[in-house]
Amino acid sequence: MRILWSGRPEADQLLEEEPLALLIGLVLDQQVKMEKAFSGPYELKQRLGQLDAAAIASMEPEALDAVFRQRPALHRFPGNMARRVQKLCQMVATEYGGDAGAIWRGVSDGDELARRISALPGFGDMKVRITISVLAKKFGVTPPGWERHAANWHTVADVDSEESMAETRDVKRRMKAEGKK
Repeated sequence: MRILWSGRPEADQLLEEEPLALLIGLVLDQQVKMEKAFSGPYELKQRLGQLDAAAIASMEPEALDAVFRQRPALHRFPGNMARRVQKLCQMVATEYGGDAGAIWRGVSDGDELARRISALPGFGDMKVRITISVLAKKFGVTPPGWERHAANWHTVADVDSEESMAETRDVKRRMKAEGKK
C-alpha cells in the first residue's frame, strides 16, 4: 500500500482508490491525530452507505451534522467539519461533475493545480502545499512546475512507516509552535 495513514487497511485503501475520500481526509486533518482524520472518510462512508459528492452536497446540513456527531464523532469539531466537508462536496459536485479526481486530472501545470486546490473550501496555503506533495509522491501527479507549489517539509506525503508518521507529527508540532511565536 502506498498510503499508511489511518492505521486501518480498509480506510487507507479507500484513500488510495477514492479521490473524494482523499480530499475529505485532508480537510479533516487538523486539530486531531492524523489517524483519526484519515479514518474519517471511511467512517463517513460506513455511516452514509456511500461516499458521493452530489449526495453529500444535497444533504440537509443538520442531517450531515448528526452523522458527524454520531459517537464516536468523526472529528473533534464535528459541526464545523461537517460544514466544510459539505462545502467541499458541493464544489466537487458543481465544478467537477462529482468527480474529485478531475481537480488534478489533466492540469496543464503546477500553477493550475495549485489554483484548483486552493479554491477548495478548507484548503489554505499549507494544505495546498501538502495536497500537492501527496498527489505527486503518492499518485504521480507531477505537472510541470508542481515542485514550486509543494511542501518543502516532511508531511503526510512522506509517511510510509510508523517512524515517518512520528516524524510528521514532530514537524507539525514544531511548525505550530513556531507559528505561535
